[in-house]
Amino acid sequence: MTPANSYSVVIPTIGRSCLRDCLAALAAAGGPAPEEVVVVDDRPAPAGPLDTGSGPDTLPLRVVTSGGAGPAAARNAGWRVTTTPWVAFLDDDVRVTQDWRYRLAEDLDGLPLQVAGVQGRIVVPVPDGRRPTDWERNTLGLATASWITADMAYRRAALAEAGGFDERFPRAFREDADLALRLRADGWQLRRGRRRTVHPVRPASPWISLRSQAGNADDALMRALHGPAWHERAEASRGRPSHVLIAGALLAAAGLAAARRPRAAGAAAAVGLAGTAQFAVTRIIPGPKTAREIAIMTVTSLVIPELACWHWLRGWARARGARPWPRARAVLFDRDGTLIRDVPYNGDPDRVEPASGAAEAVGHARRHDLAVAMITNQSGIARGLFRRADAEAVNARVAELLGPFDAVRLCPHGEDEGCGCRKPAPGMVLAAAADLGVAPHECVVIGDIGTDVAAARAAGARGILVPTAQTHPSERAGLRVAGGLAEAVGMVTGTIPLAPVWPNGVGD
Repeated sequence: MTPANSYSVVIPTIGRSCLRDCLAALAAAGGPAPEEVVVVDDRPAPAGPLDTGSGPDTLPLRVVTSGGAGPAAARNAGWRVTTTPWVAFLDDDVRVTQDWRYRLAEDLDGLPLQVAGVQGRIVVPVPDGRRPTDWERNTLGLATASWITADMAYRRAALAEAGGFDERFPRAFREDADLALRLRADGWQLRRGRRRTVHPVRPASPWISLRSQAGNADDALMRALHGPAWHERAEASRGRPSHVLIAGALLAAAGLAAARRPRAAGAAAAVGLAGTAQFAVTRIIPGPKTAREIAIMTVTSLVIPELACWHWLRGWARARGARPWPRARAVLFDRDGTLIRDVPYNGDPDRVEPASGAAEAVGHARRHDLAVAMITNQSGIARGLFRRADAEAVNARVAELLGPFDAVRLCPHGEDEGCGCRKPAPGMVLAAAADLGVAPHECVVIGDIGTDVAAARAAGARGILVPTAQTHPSERAGLRVAGGLAEAVGMVTGTIPLAPVWPNGVGD
């Protein structure tokens, strides 16, 4: 049996040399070792193997690739190959402290089931003998940031239920806030732990502040998904409203000049330049005030307001109508107790009786272009109570009454056979997803008992429980519960709001 606090580590990288030091520090740390360290190679076209150094010899290391799709997709590729109850995410440029593994074990010990994640404490070394530069101050902000995946441990079940990180965020720093907001909306709790991780300031181009403005497009997506107050709920800093004023004034100046209104154009230009000067001064004063830093701050301050507004507008245009992550492409229905009335060990097609609303629910899924499948445990075959052909005849009768299914998977094994397909094992979910040509995280499993949802989460899919009189009340805890099949399918299609996983679990 897997210990409740066993964990894997996921580290996305684009092949930077700092990965060696990150792995060496993790290997040298004392405390319970990770079951697996998954390094995700996110280079678009890997030219060769990653340089992992010599330190990780003591670590169970696995390398997977994600094709250069960005840190969100890389982290998803990493956690989805793990099987441990917890997944600790680290960035490739951090160094865990020597007691990190001990402290992680303490952070995870005895947590209530509704706690989805525990954040580590980030330490950013300050420069010696001088004030930090603008870029260094930006990195120092990581020490007080919330829910960042530089060091964040998540419960794997919570990741599966949330669909992981939203891969529409191509850069770091917003995909983690988005995940935190979605988890908290589901009633999960997030906490801060005691373990510490060092995040050095990495070398950067003098023009890094210009490239960073692309993140404003991600802010526009956050607004579209979570509303205008998302900053407060995500405990994130807001952008500068003066950027809009500066860019607007300079744009107005250009328009007025084109309209041959020189005095008005001059006034607008004066407002824009005054705002630019004030912006540059606020960046220069806290810094080292070297000639190089002053020059960089002056030049970049002339461009940043306009660049920030451009990226935000670009992101807003793309984010309009954005739907919550992830989009379901398939529904996998349990059979007995969900689609049909539960007749124990039934091998007789004549005894099949559809559950209330089953035909309408399956039809609703099909009308929304969702693939539909049926997955069912049939241990009566192993017990000798009926033949596999009888179980398949029952399946055929279900399809006759409810319409054809795009895939059907049946487990004929008994509880003590240790197969990988019997729910709560993920085998049938993975096989049905493969039959349908979709990824497991694009599937939603609907069933009447906790093992149905457990199988979904083990496969990296989501689950919805539709309880019946036979469902034990304890099985509801930590699951998304619907009042009936129609409601469950409505949650999948978006016609009905999703029920939270933990209705009373919101909090820190």
